[in-house]
Amino acid sequence: MSDALDLGYARVDLGREARQGLPEIVYGPGKQVSEISGIVTTLLGRNTGPVLVTRVDPDAAAAVLGGVPGGRYDRDARLLVWRAARPIGHTVAVVTAGTADGPVAAEAAAVAAALGLRTTLIRDVGVAGLHRVLAAVEDLRAADSVIVIAGMEGALASVVGGLVETPVIAVPTSTGYGAALEGVTALLAMLTSCAAGITVVNIDSGFAAALAAFRLTRGPK
Repeated sequence: MSDALDLGYARVDLGREARQGLPEIVYGPGKQVSEISGIVTTLLGRNTGPVLVTRVDPDAAAAVLGGVPGGRYDRDARLLVWRAARPIGHTVAVVTAGTADGPVAAEAAAVAAALGLRTTLIRDVGVAGLHRVLAAVEDLRAADSVIVIAGMEGALASVVGGLVETPVIAVPTSTGYGAALEGVTALLAMLTSCAAGITVVNIDSGFAAALAAFRLTRGPK
């Protein structure tokens, strides 16, 4: 029997929860409200874990919630959530270089929390004022994993990677002027960091960073 259910406009992966511990997570952009609603209804009916829809604008979110009750919308994270997971014993620190990185941090923190991770936010500690991140070292070291979100030259990931022993997940953002190349400069800097072992996800993808942190909590059963 196939693990996919063909709705005509989408083939919903019903087996992902059994394979990976989470139902399929829905990417909102490009989908009609009716399509999002249909996919969410299917996932809720055939899975037991949290159901998430990412990158949803407020009007679409309100329309979806009108047809599929029981969910909640995080406007800052642009995230719809049904059946958020109960907290587990893993804390992830979400750290931003600047205030402009806030929307990506909001997505990372909200997705992580919906998956049961305990989150703490450490905002605006970019390397132009190195004392700011040094003042947060104890909070960084107290976390089980750290998500570092930075644009411009992306140096914060290397600094944090040299200060903590726990896993570091770096998120380049599109913040910056011309030579920042809409996040490519930060991406390349993070990929070539001299702080060995940093995980790097796609530009502006707080979602991917949260999923990486979640996977760190999974182990052999």
